[in-house]
Amino acid sequence: MTAHILPLVIGAPQIILIVIVVLLLFGGKKIPELMRGLGSGIKEFKDASKDDKSADSEDQPKA
Repeated sequence: MTAHILPLVIGAPQIILIVIVVLLLFGGKKIPELMRGLGSGIKEFKDASKDDKSADSEDQPKA
């Protein structure tokens, strides 16, 4: 049963290969710009989820 899960495990060699491919595709100058965009996207997502949670708690009637 665990044989079906093993191909989905990402180890150090796979991560190194992914990093090399990303470097080849985007180059060293574009990566910081991409990471900045990814970080701001994650921040916006977290802010939106916090706003959504606070809106949900305000909508519920207090007992």
